[in-house]
Amino acid sequence: MDLISKHNIVHRLEKRKLLIAINCVAGLAIFFFGYDQGMMGSVNVSIDYGVYRMGFGEIDPASDVAQVKVNNTLLQGGIVCVYYLGTLVGCLLGGWIGEKIGRIKVMAIASIWGVVGATLQTSAMNPDWMICARLINGIGTGMLNVIVPVWATETASHTSRGQFVAIEFTLNIFGVVVAYWLGFGCSFLDDGYSSFVWRFPIAFQILPLLFLFCIVWFFPESPRWLVKVGREAEARYILGRLRGEDEYGLAEAEFQDIRNVAELEKKSGKVNSYFFMFWDVMPKKLGGGTSGKLHIGRRVQLVIWLQILQE
Repeated sequence: MDLISKHNIVHRLEKRKLLIAINCVAGLAIFFFGYDQGMMGSVNVSIDYGVYRMGFGEIDPASDVAQVKVNNTLLQGGIVCVYYLGTLVGCLLGGWIGEKIGRIKVMAIASIWGVVGATLQTSAMNPDWMICARLINGIGTGMLNVIVPVWATETASHTSRGQFVAIEFTLNIFGVVVAYWLGFGCSFLDDGYSSFVWRFPIAFQILPLLFLFCIVWFFPESPRWLVKVGREAEARYILGRLRGEDEYGLAEAEFQDIRNVAELEKKSGKVNSYFFMFWDVMPKKLGGGTSGKLHIGRRVQLVIWLQILQE
């Protein structure tokens, strides 16, 4: 397949080996998200960070061990939660861009965006700096978090999608664990007064992001996206490698299903926009119910409210 780079691993691996390689990359991205979630737990208790840099606390005089006594919870909480505002923006942005330029390019962009945000956080000297850095980092994380599971499930067979998604989010928890233990180890440096106590755990997330950016170019694009943009020859080849040459009939049947769904989505046109996804649950008199049997709005609302109830 001349249209796909000769360095792409799709030419060397097939079937389960290729799927495992894809999900190792996807797992790395999810590991980063988990690490980023757990990282601030140790950062917030750093004396240099909380007292001297961010100024949301003071050294507790009543404690035998030097620790931060928070007296501005709004500032402390604002620095933490603005990251999740960034992830919301990143999720919406990543999904939209992913339909335009593909999953692989969005993962590369999100990785570099995350590196910029992590670098700014590591070098932060005041609350304003940190808030902006956290927002930027959150956008990159949100883009990764929305596009990576999509890429992994669109390449996996229908019988293994649940297994691979479960593995990826196990790695999410593992990322949280690594963040906790790394923060715990750094807390002993200079009795917790050193800026290294909080700067190094933040900087550590740059490593998986750089590695992800470097290797993602050697992996195949989503066959579903390739079909949607008219690159059917590439999609058919990648599906053949994912399912194996001995399963050509199954790969071809899956390819035809993907093409039929892509045609159906083209006919639905504007109802695939974010606005119509949310408005689709409204009565037809108010412009809802435009997705017909697809029930896109109902599905979106169901997922949103399930997540809210989970929280």
